[in-house]
Amino acid sequence: MTFDEAFDRLIGHEGGYANSPSDPGGETMWGVTAKVAYANGYTGRMRDLPRDTAKAIYRKQYWDSVKAEQLPLGLRFDVFDAAVNSGVSQSVKWLQRVVGVVDDGVIGPMTISAANKLDGKAAAAAFNGVRLDFMTSLPTWGMFGKGWARRIASNLQALKG
Repeated sequence: MTFDEAFDRLIGHEGGYANSPSDPGGETMWGVTAKVAYANGYTGRMRDLPRDTAKAIYRKQYWDSVKAEQLPLGLRFDVFDAAVNSGVSQSVKWLQRVVGVVDDGVIGPMTISAANKLDGKAAAAAFNGVRLDFMTSLPTWGMFGKGWARRIASNLQALKG
């Protein structure tokens, strides 16, 4: 999976503008929080964040940060999607638990090497299990759990292809 394919699929999860008072991420557009957008040089209103600006942020902040292009094809999207949804460090920790290396949240040669020894789709299924188990323990599960579960279920269903 290329970054362009991953981004198009991700936008299906993230959608457009949102500003729920219950969401700890606050105001978002295309799933990009105001904090992340402004930290990446955006200066406009969040509702007006261009899709191309969001795409550039996703590439730099998440896809490149988890070294997605060095991971097995079947695993790339899941690690990227989790980085967007739960943060890069948390996504990398889940990956590290699945591949059997120390879960320090820093992706490096050992993590990448261990990931590439596994079947990408099988690793992605295990990754989503670890991710879901963690998310059910969050205090915000009652508010956002149904959406998170649907997101993970969608990722698992995509593994059949």
